[in-house]
Amino acid sequence: MAKGYWGARKNVWTIALNAVEKGLQYAYRDRKTKKRNFRNLWVARINAGARQHGMSYSVFMGKVHKKGLEINRKVLADLAMNHPDAFKAVVDAVN
Repeated sequence: MAKGYWGARKNVWTIALNAVEKGLQYAYRDRKTKKRNFRNLWVARINAGARQHGMSYSVFMGKVHKKGLEINRKVLADLAMNHPDAFKAVVDAVN
């Protein structure tokens, strides 16, 4: 598992073992962190799109849930960034 490591980390058993274990700890931790980071990114993009139409993120998401729209943050963020006309249609649908 230490293949590709540099220096003693690849061929000295105790150092390589420690490096691999630490790498596995980082991998486990960052699989969780990645989900958190993407949700923050999606919220920021939806907030920017909603503010262009005169409402905040929290008001917009409250209206989305109240209307019962089954659309998640990932898709809303994609619409806000890449398809502003479609995002405007969603905003109009919840008003």
